[in-house]
Amino acid sequence: MYCNCISILSRRTTMKRTLWLLLLLLIGLCIADHATKQQKPSRKQKVDHSECSKQTSAATLMNSSLPSGNEEQIPTVLSFANVSQMSSDFGFNLYRKIANKHDNNIFFSPFSVSLGLSSLLLGTRGNTYDQLLHGLNYNPFKDQENPYLLPELLKTIKEKIAKNEELVLNIGSLSFLHETFSMKDEFVNLTKKYFDMEYELIDFHSSKAKNEINAYVEKLTKGLISNFYDFIDPQTKLLLLDYIFFKGKWQYPFNPALTEVDSFFIDKYNSVTVPMMYKTDKVASVFDKDLSCTVFKLPYRGNAHMLIIKPEKEGDFGILEDHLTKELINSWQAKMQSRKTDIFFPKFKLDQKYKLKSSLNELGIKELFTGKANLTDLTEERNLMLTEITQQAMIEVDERGTEAAAVAGAEIIAYSLPLTIRVNRPFLFMIFEEAYQSLLFLGRVMDPTKL
Repeated sequence: MYCNCISILSRRTTMKRTLWLLLLLLIGLCIADHATKQQKPSRKQKVDHSECSKQTSAATLMNSSLPSGNEEQIPTVLSFANVSQMSSDFGFNLYRKIANKHDNNIFFSPFSVSLGLSSLLLGTRGNTYDQLLHGLNYNPFKDQENPYLLPELLKTIKEKIAKNEELVLNIGSLSFLHETFSMKDEFVNLTKKYFDMEYELIDFHSSKAKNEINAYVEKLTKGLISNFYDFIDPQTKLLLLDYIFFKGKWQYPFNPALTEVDSFFIDKYNSVTVPMMYKTDKVASVFDKDLSCTVFKLPYRGNAHMLIIKPEKEGDFGILEDHLTKELINSWQAKMQSRKTDIFFPKFKLDQKYKLKSSLNELGIKELFTGKANLTDLTEERNLMLTEITQQAMIEVDERGTEAAAVAGAEIIAYSLPLTIRVNRPFLFMIFEEAYQSLLFLGRVMDPTKL
């Protein structure tokens, strides 16, 4: 079982907090009910095959160390910009699959799903590897002479983002490993090297396993998620967990004293009342005539921003959602102009949970979920497959950043008539890290009064 959970790390302890996000990504390998035929390796790898055949038992794994040696030079043919664009487009592709199944609010982290599945690229071969690489939108990396180019780029992006102290974005990885399960040394060392993976032993056959993992998740989320698992298959062998904690602080906060109750029009027949935040600020925005939508961004401290897309017409999001690509986002941002703007933006809180297996199947990632899964670079054991991928996401957006002294009007330019953007009907939003243009989170708000 594979789970992903994004949540606000703690409840409000001060009026200065604006946005807290935590992402947990759990990937589990379970024994299949039927035998699996061995596939012939077809992936190019620069590896020592004698090393690949070595197994890391659960007993010795806890004392294993990171691989040593100099890092390979990363070529410029496929760069950080390529990875960010590919990862973002994977996110938009996955969003469309989720949106086809849900008419309500949506919120998830494509960044985490991509990172978690990318770690499995190090353990797969043959058609399983090809489908995973293609589904993640990383197909150009297939024929690279350096088979570790993609994980090297992902590691660098993750580390550079995490070092941004003002952004406050913490990223980590941990695995729960059944005490009798053996993995190949190569996989263990590579996941430690490129994904900073840590390993913990657990007896999945024990009735206490579910409670132990739920207790760990509860501790990691500061009590917000207390019973994530109702059931854990006792045949589970490996459970990989990735987490991202993001504390967003508006660069120019909203003033809580100006928040008022206002109407939010779900559709032409239904409306709800919401706390509507307000401020006048210098805002970068653009109107897309072809897609009939207003696009603007609200910056966070530390080189990140929320991009908000508000359709000007009521009704289906389909046309807009079908056109979402990183190239379109880049074109919007290139055309944006900053000017004095009256912003009306609803406070909202979302709590979403999805099973992603069917959506990933639709993106071509199929064999990994069957008894044919080729995991020969992960373990010598057979009859293993991925059973499910579940993501839980939580976000809360309110008025302020952690710096209460920030003044919204300090950067306003002198236009006589301000533009007005009133977000009082369904909208899309995205959170980007700006240094690498990484799409961290993606969502849709249909009704801000519902989780």
